[in-house]
Amino acid sequence: MKRMVFLTPKLALFVVAIICSKTASFAMDASLEDASQSGADSRRPPYRRSDHTAVWTGNEMIVWGGGCRCEGYLNNGGRYNPATNSWAGMTTNGAPAARHMHAAVWTGTEMIVWGGSGAPSDGGRDNPQSNHSRALRYLAIPELNDGGRYNPQSNSWQPLMTDGTPDARYSDTTVWTGAEMIVWGGSNERRTIFNNGSRYDPIRNCWQAVTVMGAPAAREGHTAVWTGSEMIVWGGWGEGQIYNDGGCYVPRLDRWQIMTTNGVPAARLGHTAVWTGTEMIVWGGSGNAIPFSDGGRFDPVQNHWQAVATNAAPAARFGHKAVWTGTEMIIWGGYGADHQALNDGGRYNPTSNTWTSINLHNAPSARSGFTVVWTGSEMVVWGGEDISVKISPEGNVIRDAGGGVFDDGGRYNPSVDTWTLVKGAVHP
Repeated sequence: MKRMVFLTPKLALFVVAIICSKTASFAMDASLEDASQSGADSRRPPYRRSDHTAVWTGNEMIVWGGGCRCEGYLNNGGRYNPATNSWAGMTTNGAPAARHMHAAVWTGTEMIVWGGSGAPSDGGRDNPQSNHSRALRYLAIPELNDGGRYNPQSNSWQPLMTDGTPDARYSDTTVWTGAEMIVWGGSNERRTIFNNGSRYDPIRNCWQAVTVMGAPAAREGHTAVWTGSEMIVWGGWGEGQIYNDGGCYVPRLDRWQIMTTNGVPAARLGHTAVWTGTEMIVWGGSGNAIPFSDGGRFDPVQNHWQAVATNAAPAARFGHKAVWTGTEMIIWGGYGADHQALNDGGRYNPTSNTWTSINLHNAPSARSGFTVVWTGSEMVVWGGEDISVKISPEGNVIRDAGGGVFDDGGRYNPSVDTWTLVKGAVHP
């Protein structure tokens, strides 16, 4: 069944990457099974989903939330151990409400989730027998400004303080500073786009506003990285335009610093950004309905941009994901210039300014809306969806069922250029 969204050609890819994943009505089938069911096999992977989050703890990948298109949002997840290639369940007792397009960080002992878009407070029910939240059918998809802290050692949740929390939103960015989670930007269902945010201290369980003085323009679909002393925000979309600027926020001083635009990449959203230890590398994304296969490297000390090589770079794309290995940036997946999902990528070495292709044998199927984590030796890809997308001559986005929603993935080891399958369950 096709779903059509009317757009200008300029914003077509933006809607595919950011908005099109939000449907106006969801219904969770009561027969759905979950990996974390009470009394069920907790070694099964979590139920298929996209627009979820994932964090790496040092020995496990924790996935949580997200949704299965036309079925509902979720407030559960699972813990994946790549050493044993096995899953463990997560309790939903005390978990935040079901949601997607939220944010998550790992503190060293806990996973913090916040914000996102989900069902109304009375729009879902939790079934303790199945340990699974099922969203009831609804017509509105409100944004959220709450969250929770999950401790994998005790398999327990506790709520976040709500006093002083930022305005409810989704499509924001978050970074972990080592002491605080910083939330910035994003939007809500009323199409209010934000240029503000807040800092959450889990030890004091309190929020502190981020100054808006000198902040970049309001935006969503941007990226943010943490350098060790400042958060760098770049790109995105807001107020009818796509940006190629940003800012550097220093929490110690609660102050924004201006980024040069000399040598900056073209304006874009749906791109990725990684921090190398000395530079932020941005790559890919979409601008004016055209995906990119280029990027730039920003040195915040020198306030200087330089181009990323395009020779042997992966095909242009948006909605992909990227990790930093310590020596290389790996990018994978997303949607290409033909608006079809991809299952390829590449490895970029900033020292030599060169690209290396990724072996496709045993790679996961093409997708976007998935998550990636870097374990120290492997990139783990999990979940996501494949939605075939076409742009009509009139500039309309036509969304098809595509390859569906996934509960599988893969582990990519760059040292030997090989993939290991992360198996999913069998669903009706």
